[in-house]
Amino acid sequence: MDIEQKQAEVIDHFVKQASVLKGPALVPLIVEATSNPSLFAFSEILSVPNVLELEGTENSVYVGLLRLFAHGTWSDYKSNADRLPQLSADQVLKLKQLTVLTQAETDKVLPYSQLMQELDVTNVRELEDFLINECMYAGIVRGKLDQLQRCFEVQFAAGRDLRPGQLGNMIQTLSDWLSTSDNMLLSIQEKIKWADGMSESDKKHRKDVEDRIEEVKKSLSLKLTYVVAEVATCKQADDFRGHEEIYSEPGGVMDYEEDRTRPKRVFYFAA
Repeated sequence: MDIEQKQAEVIDHFVKQASVLKGPALVPLIVEATSNPSLFAFSEILSVPNVLELEGTENSVYVGLLRLFAHGTWSDYKSNADRLPQLSADQVLKLKQLTVLTQAETDKVLPYSQLMQELDVTNVRELEDFLINECMYAGIVRGKLDQLQRCFEVQFAAGRDLRPGQLGNMIQTLSDWLSTSDNMLLSIQEKIKWADGMSESDKKHRKDVEDRIEEVKKSLSLKLTYVVAEVATCKQADDFRGHEEIYSEPGGVMDYEEDRTRPKRVFYFAA
């Protein structure tokens, strides 16, 4: 069972008990709730009508005690100890755990010096033991102890009850975040549109280049064909002139008519 589900069950138990008890009978219930190791939220109990009826009575300090555990810290208790009931050891431990959660609400890197001051811890070893055994093992925070930098790096922290006026600030923060998200989404959409336009332009440019290359290839092919034909024609002409020179040169092959009309010599031999 995770911490949220377990806490929800514990809260439901105390709310039901507070709804049926009245007056002084609520005091031990409030003490038990603020000492319970599984309970870290108290606004639901604080809002029960029977609990609010303690205001203005001799037990009104216990309403203040619930408010302290819902919104306050160990330093707040020390500043108002004379107006609040004496805390038990379990309540002191609980309030110091809640103090760590309050510190982790605004800062994700908590210096050891800051935590030691807020928790009234005198040395680093005691502080690290508290963070490990009472906070991380309890599941209310997760993080890393950096002994070199002397700080606690918060990765997760359970939420506390909203303080009076905090809801309005949270709504404003969420509204600002929503506005920023809308502007960012619009910017992303514009960039996508620009990228799509550039993509189409690139495609058109690539096609123009490819078409130009094909035209150049065709032109070169035609020119090559023409050059080959010219070379072949020139070669045939050279061959013809070579044969003509052979037959027309003196001492070349004798024409038939020339041979027929030439006088013949007659040779006689003695018997």
